[in-house]
Amino acid sequence: MSREEKLALRLEVADLARRAQLRLPQAIRQMRNCLGLTQAEFADRFGLTRIQLIALERGRANPTLETLEKICKPFGFVVGFVPREKHSAPDQAEGR
Repeated sequence: MSREEKLALRLEVADLARRAQLRLPQAIRQMRNCLGLTQAEFADRFGLTRIQLIALERGRANPTLETLEKICKPFGFVVGFVPREKHSAPDQAEGR
């Protein structure tokens, strides 16, 4: 992937995050791709095993806050709460 392609992908990830349309598995995979790293390289860089990374990218893991912060920091992201879209809010789903 060229430098320009990596930059475009970073901007896309940032835009999706700003619009609250970026989910954790997708975010981690796209951040890894932005860096041009394999799963093994990314896992090693961030102190994970490849198996842990695979689980994160598939949405089957429950990462610690420390892990999330390590992964997010190089991208200028912080871990926080993001409101859900109106149609998926718990109160509306329960008919309240």
